Amino acid sequence: MKWLVLLGLVAFTECIVKIPVRRVKTMRKTLSGKNMLNNVLKEHAYRLSQISFRGSNLTIHPLRNIRDIFYVGNITIGTPPQEFQVIFDTGSSDLWVPSDYCNSSACSTHVRFRHRQSSTFRPTNKTFRIIYGSGRMKGVVAHDTVRIGDLVSTDQPFGLSVAEYGFRDRNFNGVLGLNYPNKSCSRAIPIFDKLKNEGAISEPVFAFYLSKDKQEGSVVMFGGVDHRYYKGELNWVPLIQAGDWIVHMDRITMKREVIACSNGCTALVDTGASHIQGPGRLVDNIQKLIGAKRCGFKHYVSCSVANTLPSIIFTISGINYPVPARAYILKDSLGYCHTAFKEKRVTTSTESWVLGDVFLRLYFSVFDRGNDRIGLAPAV
Repeated sequence: MKWLVLLGLVAFTECIVKIPVRRVKTMRKTLSGKNMLNNVLKEHAYRLSQISFRGSNLTIHPLRNIRDIFYVGNITIGTPPQEFQVIFDTGSSDLWVPSDYCNSSACSTHVRFRHRQSSTFRPTNKTFRIIYGSGRMKGVVAHDTVRIGDLVSTDQPFGLSVAEYGFRDRNFNGVLGLNYPNKSCSRAIPIFDKLKNEGAISEPVFAFYLSKDKQEGSVVMFGGVDHRYYKGELNWVPLIQAGDWIVHMDRITMKREVIACSNGCTALVDTGASHIQGPGRLVDNIQKLIGAKRCGFKHYVSCSVANTLPSIIFTISGINYPVPARAYILKDSLGYCHTAFKEKRVTTSTESWVLGDVFLRLYFSVFDRGNDRIGLAPAV
């Protein structure tokens, strides 16, 4: 109980994360027929861990596609290990899960960490808050053994939420941030950095393959790249500056006409965001070009236009990355179709976009901390 008493004695530091974690009720249809690659990945997820990239060994960790909205993977914390489903998120840097001291209604629907059951648990009196686009949490920093597949980080600092708001109906327990250390709201060393510093990861890179429609087949890989997940060559894009997964984008076009980012802009490559997000005025213009009509928080179109609307092309470092209508038009469980473009909740002084899972399902992504760059290539 001493640890609980400490929570009331320390002021919380507050941190705003510029990514919405949205409550979504839609359900995408599953593919008819079988996809050979996805079946192989599902059955042999851990057997692929010895593919070499620059002489390094890979850890390939399976993710589950939850309704084409977010992707979760299992980790364990504590001794003996307690299992949690978390979002692997390049838009934030903190790892956190619910604590057994959390009495919020959101925590009651999720797996909570039972710190008394872990022999390697170590508490601290450091506290923090994180504000997401449509939810927030406050928590305390603790230390324990964290495992991601065969990667083990002992005495890893992580967050335990003592209050959560807006996460009640989410099919995940917490978040594992993969952004740079300077983005950490708790000011704790992120797990990727700790594993890298201790030599557990031979190359300072991680990568994502995000499946479409199918629940299985998605992966996050640490320490290298498995070339079988993409076609052609990786196109490397330098970060605007080390410290955030943000790149320069040249323009956004439709039918050879510039529709946004006319003078260049920035783009956060964010595995924790479901949609493509941008400034409200420009997103509204795209909705008009698509012919979408607003109803509530979404913009709807006739489902038939997914076969006739043109691709929207994102040009990054001189390379075109088309996003076809079949990717940016989504169908909900009632059979209605809506667009995947959303207004950013947080405004910035310059034009900025978020390239979320709608974009990343099409393009295999590599996050290279060693060279402060992102690699993109068409996904298989």
